[in-house]
Formats: sequence, C-alpha cells, structure tokens
Amino acid sequence: MTTTDLPPRLGSLTFHGPLSEARAGRIVARLAAVSPATVLDIGCGWGELLLRVLESVPGSTGVGLDINAEDLARGRGLARERGLAERVELVEESALGTSHGPVDVVLCLGAGQALCDPEQPYDPGVVLRELRRLVRPGGCVVLGEGFWERSPTDVELAAMWPGAHAGDHLRLGPLVDLAVESGFRPAWIESASREEWEEFESGYRHDTELWLAGHPDHALAAETRDRVDSQRSSWVNGYRDVLGITYLTLVPVNGS
Repeated sequence: MTTTDLPPRLGSLTFHGPLSEARAGRIVARLAAVSPATVLDIGCGWGELLLRVLESVPGSTGVGLDINAEDLARGRGLARERGLAERVELVEESALGTSHGPVDVVLCLGAGQALCDPEQPYDPGVVLRELRRLVRPGGCVVLGEGFWERSPTDVELAAMWPGAHAGDHLRLGPLVDLAVESGFRPAWIESASREEWEEFESGYRHDTELWLAGHPDHALAAETRDRVDSQRSSWVNGYRDVLGITYLTLVPVNGS
C-alpha cells in the first residue's frame, strides 16, 4: 500500500480552525504593530499563523509547541520554503508547564487544553492564568477559545463529542470577564463567522470525502467512513450554530 493510496488526513486546510484569510491578516497586522521580538505558539500544528507573524516582523523569532509530529514536519517544510527556518523552532513536546516564556506575543488558537492537566476537567481560568504567566509586560496574547453561542439542548449535546455537557464552555460574556479577572484587558474581541465554520468543517473533510467516493472498497474505507461520518454528524447535528470560537487579543495589565 503506497502513501498515495492512504486516506488524506487534513485536506488542504491553511489553518486548523475556523479562521479566514481576511481575519488572519487583521490579527497578524495588529500583532506586527507591537513589533514583537519573540513569539510562542501553543498547540501550533504546522504553525501557519506563527510563520505569518514572523514574516511580518523582520528579525523576530518564534517557538511552536505541539505533540503531532506530522503537523510539525509540515510546518518545518513551510518555514524552509519561506526562508524562516533559522528564525523558528517547532518543538514536539507538551506545553503543560512550559518554560518557553515569557515572550512578547503568545498564540493559543483552539489549543487551551494543551495548558491544562489532562486528568482534570478543562478550565479556561487555568488557561488564562498560564497565558498571563507566559506573556511579558507590554506584550499580548491571541486566544482562540470556544464558547456557547446559546445554551445547547440535551439532543445537541448527545450529538457532539463523547461526554459533551453544558459545562464544557462558557458564554462569551463570562469568558471575557474571566480574562479580565485573570489580569488582561481585552483589546480586541471577535468571533468566527458561520462562513468561517463552514469553510473549516467542510475543508477538514473535503479531500477525505473525495477519497471515500473513489475508494469505496479500500481496506481502510470502512474505518475512515465511520470516522468522517461521526465527525460530520457531530457538527451538523450537534454544535453547528451552537458552539462559537472567539479570537481574543488580550493585553496584560501591568503589575497584575
């Protein structure tokens, strides 16, 4: 079985999340305006946003942390292609209790769980306190964090990820309040649009759906079909229009 016979993993996604080119460009421009010398990306994946920040700030350096070797290898290839290999380090390690800080800018997009004890329930307060520890005075954090657009019904929760419950996320207001309580001022608050969610969710499965249509009898087709059908169902029957993701640009309060 050759590599080309295998089902694709993530298709042709640019970002591993509901983030458009336009929004990413605005985020990068705001970060570049503070001229960060050092950038840390928690749960970086292939580090696309990290690389774009480094491209926008000549001389800056960055570290990306992730535990997925395949994503990191893709990121190193992208860094070489863009002439950034000497300015970025993509490290295969856990971010829990990381010593890679403090830095001028911290990115944490959809990866707050990387800062939490996996044996404990997910706690955005823990995430925010860790981000506060990792950012220097005068720096900033971009946090991509899930929130409930509205309270999910029992039927919707049952269709989501295994064990999903209403306490998995906060509403946006309490989440922003928690950021303030954790020593930040919310300099920018924005949320992924429905179109961004659709681009991400459909793009995530697009290449695999095409592969399944062309390889219905492949040895890996049944397990791939089960996985993709489950992923799609959890979105369209569960968290679609219920779960949002906000991108918070947070500035640490001096002395907090």
